Amino acid sequence: MMRTPNHLLSSIFLPTSLALAMSMTGCSSDKSGTDSQAAAVDPNVLADTQALVVNNGTEPESLDPHKVSGVPESTLGRQMLEGLTNTDAEGKTIPAMATSWESEDNKVWTFKLRDAKWSNDDPVTAEDFVYSMRRLVDPNTASPYSSYLVDAKVVGADQIVDGKAGIETLGVKAIDDKTLQITLSEPVPYFPDMLIHNSVKPVHKKTVEAFGDKWTAPENIVVNGPYKPTQWQINDKIVLTRNASYYDDANTTIDTVTFLPIPSSTTDVARYQAGEIDVTYNEIPTEQFASLKEQVGDQLTVSPYLCTYYYEFNTVKPPFNDPNVRRALALALDRDTIADKVIGQGQTAAYQLTPPATNGDIANSPEWSTWDQEKRVTEAKKLLTEAGYSDSNPLTFELLYNTNDNHKKTAVAATSLWKQALGFVDVTLTNKEWKTYLDTRRNGNYQIARAGWCGDYNEASAFLNIAKSDNSGNYGKYNNANFDSLMAQTLKAGVSPEQRANLYKQAEAQLDQDMGLLNIYHYVSPRLVKPYVIGFPTKDILDNWQVKNLSIAKH
Repeated sequence: MMRTPNHLLSSIFLPTSLALAMSMTGCSSDKSGTDSQAAAVDPNVLADTQALVVNNGTEPESLDPHKVSGVPESTLGRQMLEGLTNTDAEGKTIPAMATSWESEDNKVWTFKLRDAKWSNDDPVTAEDFVYSMRRLVDPNTASPYSSYLVDAKVVGADQIVDGKAGIETLGVKAIDDKTLQITLSEPVPYFPDMLIHNSVKPVHKKTVEAFGDKWTAPENIVVNGPYKPTQWQINDKIVLTRNASYYDDANTTIDTVTFLPIPSSTTDVARYQAGEIDVTYNEIPTEQFASLKEQVGDQLTVSPYLCTYYYEFNTVKPPFNDPNVRRALALALDRDTIADKVIGQGQTAAYQLTPPATNGDIANSPEWSTWDQEKRVTEAKKLLTEAGYSDSNPLTFELLYNTNDNHKKTAVAATSLWKQALGFVDVTLTNKEWKTYLDTRRNGNYQIARAGWCGDYNEASAFLNIAKSDNSGNYGKYNNANFDSLMAQTLKAGVSPEQRANLYKQAEAQLDQDMGLLNIYHYVSPRLVKPYVIGFPTKDILDNWQVKNLSIAKH
């Protein structure tokens, strides 16, 4: 049940800074005629102008699928590029560029490609996927997702990423123009599910080679998806227009979609209420949540979301190279207060990295999760004292987060809760805009950083792989040989789904024992959607919505 901020403040003692974190944004009483607008919409009568405006949350790092790792970039990528597989409105894997696939042993996979064209009318061929997958693992590309095909067990990917073999040794081969064969070193039964991800979508070789880093500029880019960028004004907007060469363009309705890079959820909501945005980013200010629900009803959707919010320790830099210090902070942080009262939109406290909603039974409840807060704090103080910290020698560190209202509120709340529980903890908060924040994390120039991970596909490995010592997304440099071994065992021949789930549980237990990450809460996806936007999905736990499946009703 959702509770208002006033109720929260009267039901629990909160330090001043934590109360401030819960009241950083105000409420609006402007109903903007939304009730009558919703009643007037007939989904079967389409508007003459099929244009959509969406807030994407931030300026993208790049439009190159091999140069990015974030959700905002993947959202854009889904509209422009289409991989071998895709997802439907419920998040299930469906054919995309591949019309079918088969494997007798879950190791050698054969994909049959449809007749499709790039936006310049070149045919989409199996060689496009060979080139693109080689480019992903090529050390010269320096992709933050370079280890994705390593995790997928594609033959040769590990040696190529390590610079020990050439890209031509990758186990990806074009049998003919419409037949692609991918060979894995271990059986991966969920391999087609992995191919929905942005990093394994194709890029147009001639365009990349002709324009280098500028191949994604609107005047240069060639795409195979339903939309093509025609304008890109940095920190203002990206406009995508229908790609007439897309194989399913006849079933696409919206002509243009404008993506805005607004990091402030308060501004996002205000512009939605002013009629300037049709779909908000999936973050709603806590203080506005209840009033918005009352004002706009079903326009405020709260969907399940396969993501975890956590703080990432830099495990190779003081003070978090000491596992006892990491454990002390994890024990002392009252994540229930953050999930229920600071954010309070249906999020649940996280005691493991993998969200419980992930396919398969992999719930792991560490013993300390059953302790009351007093016992947790007592143990945390003991660990910090043993590590040499006290009132005269406080634990000091810097907490990095990217510019965002809810991240700031969470950081202020966490700092306050640590101070209240432990006393001798001094935290400096540092916020940076998205690109700089990502660069800072990737270079290891931080002590502890806000992080969030959303499943690239619906399977526990989509989360646990990022904690493997050789994973390109393991910016905190967590390293445990037993954890790596457990994850390797999940893909051995003959491992049943039940055995795999048990190995995942053991991996979660190892990660908790080392406290490699400080898990805080599992997400939901709250956003505002105008009633005239028809077809926006609310049951896809991966949140892989696509403009090509939407339309605008007359309003």
